[in-house]
Amino acid sequence: MSAVSPSRSDDTPVLSIVIAVLDERDNLPFVCQELAEALEHLPKTEVVFVDDGSRDDTVAVLQKMRAEVLPRLRVLSHDQCCGKSAALRTGITAARGEWIATIDGDGQDDPRELIDLLRLGRSANGTPPLVVGVRKKRKDGWSRRFATRFANGLRRRLLRDECPDTGAPIKLFQRDAFLKLPQFEGLHRFLPALFASYGVPLLCHPVKHRPRLHGQSKYTNFNRALVGIRDLLGVIWLRNRTRLPRSVREC
Repeated sequence: MSAVSPSRSDDTPVLSIVIAVLDERDNLPFVCQELAEALEHLPKTEVVFVDDGSRDDTVAVLQKMRAEVLPRLRVLSHDQCCGKSAALRTGITAARGEWIATIDGDGQDDPRELIDLLRLGRSANGTPPLVVGVRKKRKDGWSRRFATRFANGLRRRLLRDECPDTGAPIKLFQRDAFLKLPQFEGLHRFLPALFASYGVPLLCHPVKHRPRLHGQSKYTNFNRALVGIRDLLGVIWLRNRTRLPRSVREC
């Protein structure tokens, strides 16, 4: 599938909110309504949903929400399920904003948190940062919380990324910085470590977390663990092999 490229004009948004979804039709009306309310307090913003090969009528619901609630909504659709990282890359590649924000489409994230995250990102001195919304008082089941805590601790210990919630879905960063990163499925769980390899500083900001409205997570603790260990080893290798100059000058 060919990538969708952004078209830029004087109407270019400051922020693009990119949301990857898979079979989330029941959650989307609530999520879109909250997004519409959040946009009233943000600078010029577009919302880009990427449907990752849903088998329900996710796309139809999004089109209905665009007509009734959220006119600044764009809908991209994969012809098959490629994974969350691939879906996010599709959306970020197509996005027109300088800044990218990511949230999940299951209603657990409050898009109004992006107001503070964007303020922190835009006001930072030096290289624009990656801002991670660290989830406080997780509303998942105890087994999911334990697995996430264990995975975050292991990643933090081995990658030294200084992020207490590496897999947090609410993140803010610059589009061009993201597109420089090596791409692989699982990338979204390692952004603090990978951005650090490219000189992008990290800011962490506490955010609220809520129970999922409808449906179930697409991942079990077991398959998260198996894939996560493999990906962790790969990211360690990538970071060890990354070589970047401190500066470049034309002679």
